[in-house]
Amino acid sequence: MQRLYAFFLPSAVASALFLAAPLGRAQTPQLPPPAAGVVEFSRVEALFKERCQMCHGSQMQMSGLRLDHGEAALKGGYSGAAIVPGDSAGSKLINLVAGLNEKLVMPPAGERLTAEQIGILRAWIDQGAKWPASSNASAPPADERKKSDHWAFQPVRHPALPAVGNEAWVRNAVDRFVLARLEKEGVTPSPEASKTTLARRVSLDLVGLPPSPGDLEAFLADNSPQAYERLVDRLLDSPHFGERWAAQWLDLVRYGDSDGYEKDWERPHAWRYRQWVIDALNSDMAFDQFTIEQIAGDVLPGSTTGQKVATGFYRQTLKNREGGVNIEMFRFEETVDRANTIGAVWLGLTVGCAQCHDHKYDLISQKEYYQIFAFANNLDEVDIPAPRPGEMGPYLAALPGYRATRRELLAKNRVFELQPAWEKQMILAAENPGKWTDWDHAYDAFQKTLDGGDRIIRKALENRTEREQDLLTDHFVRNYHRVIAKDLWEQLNWTALRKELLALSDAFPDVTRAMTVEESPENRESHLHVRGGWNTKGIPVQPAVLTVLPPASFEGKHPRQALGEWLASRDNPLTARVMVNRIWQEYFGAGLVTTPDDFGKRSEPPSHPELLDWLSSEFMDHDWSLKHVHKTIVMSAAYRQSSDARPELMTRDPNNTLLARQRRLRLPAELIRDSALQASGLLYPIIGGRSVKPLQPEGVSNLAYSNSVKWVESTGRDRYRRGLYIHMQRTVPYPQLANFDVPERSVSECSRERSNTPLQALNLLNDPVFVEAAQALAVRVLEMPGDLGKRLGYAFELCLARQPSAAEVRNLREYYQRQVKIFEAEPESPRKFMPVELAQAGNIEAAAWTAVASVLLNLDEFITRE
Repeated sequence: MQRLYAFFLPSAVASALFLAAPLGRAQTPQLPPPAAGVVEFSRVEALFKERCQMCHGSQMQMSGLRLDHGEAALKGGYSGAAIVPGDSAGSKLINLVAGLNEKLVMPPAGERLTAEQIGILRAWIDQGAKWPASSNASAPPADERKKSDHWAFQPVRHPALPAVGNEAWVRNAVDRFVLARLEKEGVTPSPEASKTTLARRVSLDLVGLPPSPGDLEAFLADNSPQAYERLVDRLLDSPHFGERWAAQWLDLVRYGDSDGYEKDWERPHAWRYRQWVIDALNSDMAFDQFTIEQIAGDVLPGSTTGQKVATGFYRQTLKNREGGVNIEMFRFEETVDRANTIGAVWLGLTVGCAQCHDHKYDLISQKEYYQIFAFANNLDEVDIPAPRPGEMGPYLAALPGYRATRRELLAKNRVFELQPAWEKQMILAAENPGKWTDWDHAYDAFQKTLDGGDRIIRKALENRTEREQDLLTDHFVRNYHRVIAKDLWEQLNWTALRKELLALSDAFPDVTRAMTVEESPENRESHLHVRGGWNTKGIPVQPAVLTVLPPASFEGKHPRQALGEWLASRDNPLTARVMVNRIWQEYFGAGLVTTPDDFGKRSEPPSHPELLDWLSSEFMDHDWSLKHVHKTIVMSAAYRQSSDARPELMTRDPNNTLLARQRRLRLPAELIRDSALQASGLLYPIIGGRSVKPLQPEGVSNLAYSNSVKWVESTGRDRYRRGLYIHMQRTVPYPQLANFDVPERSVSECSRERSNTPLQALNLLNDPVFVEAAQALAVRVLEMPGDLGKRLGYAFELCLARQPSAAEVRNLREYYQRQVKIFEAEPESPRKFMPVELAQAGNIEAAAWTAVASVLLNLDEFITRE
């Protein structure tokens, strides 16, 4: 039998059955009487066919009303009792088509059902609403696989290499696709950039740091045909490669070191996931495995600590700790965020558009959205030990003493005596809201401040881990005052106990922990949520993948493992294309598809579709090796072209879509800071580790809500670490990173803006970090023996990886001399520019060189990759 869905709704209606629409009637509508005589289902079916706009697999599956299936219709989707056999007046379906509710009516547009038609429906329902046996024989049929002719949903193919006329220009297969398009357009490629430009370009692109003078000199001295490839291989093998490319992934997964929202608490263990990403990229972990471990690392057979750390991907959601927030509501919002991020990161699709209704452009139904949602709906957040090398020894040695001292403190202060009754009453308060307002307030604070507290407090004492018990006890000690009299609190003197426990914890060499997830024992059922509302549940759904794409294999696997394998499957036409496109955009300023966050029907078509497919198939054919893709691109003649503007192409190809040259790209925010630290000699290049808080302008952290963020500056070498490691405080991000377009990391970002604002210039001139870098660069240059011209040459090598022109030397010499005269006229100024005494130069000379160094660090060329 043909499926019969919402028979009077236009197919474009977003929420189908219960979309609101005003009646606009002058009088209260009346319910027409039932039709006379027996009404068979065939008569109802005829009515459906007369008035129906069939919605196969779309709107009505969202609402859950399936009129071709008796059981499904009786459940009524989210409506509840849409059809009540024997009671048409009590059936919501009838009330809506009759317009008895002045705010809701079916259909919301177009012709209304006549009184006679409503009477037919009433009679059929009153007579038992009987369906043919065949329609009740089995569950509703599964969704048919959808077909799309959109380019992104077609299988990835390995195209043949095109023939080109200028064979001499071609260095690898990439160039054949680029050159074939250029020759078709009658355009010639640009000449190759100079060796110095290439050295700086590829160094910044692969490791995010300019080449050192020594590395540059060695490359320039190597005249062999393999010189450039050897440089590329050294850079790909560098541990800084993982740092450079981790930044892009952290944008995608919205990494942050704090919760966001009002309180924006710090996340002291968030960095452990960042470390996993760096290590995975440096080791060239196959991207399919990279995907599977993040999606399902905790449920893989024999799961390792590292694989569990990878699930920190799920923990990058924001956390709302505001009083009064419904915990279940926000758990829903976090799961929505996880579903949206999976769709954006791996599929390059705007799946989040289907949260409230079917996607308006792509073949993604609302039901399918919640099937993706279901993969992450049963997750519990858990922090696990994830020790780094060298941590276990001190931890194990100190543990017995720590535990004994802690037990002594808690026993002496009656904590063990009082905590059981508090736990019991907290559970009672949770189960009887409104009965004890003080305990309601205490439980609300408990839910917001202790992650997983609901789960822990309901565990029997013997089933709790030692850490769970510690977390619960610490919360009790901090918050018992909420439910007891002030005089008892003062008598207990737990303020002093809290200080003692904190001091004990600070002195204890605990191991690093990681923010991960695990499957909840609750086995939560997933539902479609009507109009995206957290508390408006529709039909139940099971984890499943998008039907516009090839199916996934679930047999013998955990659903999330099946999801991870499906995302990075050769049969999935999106993931490989999406990833190579994002890599390409970092090298050329724009992807072959210029909408990296949307490969759906609203996307821009690829400028070089065969090149996109060739790179994608190469990616998969070489075991999903990211480094193979990187090397293939940077070894091409297309990548090595000069970035000089082409006047003849300014009108014809203003966006360089044809790839007739390279592009000048303003460096990402982190790399601007890293380059300044590298050139000045201040950079502390250790790989990985905790986030740091370098010097920043005064008052920035005070902008946070209620002065809740404390920016305690890192000391020693840590304040000179790379920008990747700067603490990402979501509500008040580090100013230099924000000024130069680091995303706020609240949602997945598939590309960064490159703005140009006066604030950026002020940042480079006056920010304490850049002032300090200018001072250090001046010291470094003054250590070089020689005259002003030789020192300028050295400064240019450090900052720009080249020697200055005669005009540049002349201009900077004049600028230096002007600065000397200014400082001679203002005796107090040199000390402000250079606050330390130098053996190799006087105060005025050192201050003048600091001014020159600041000029170099502010050059457009310095913050630009040519």
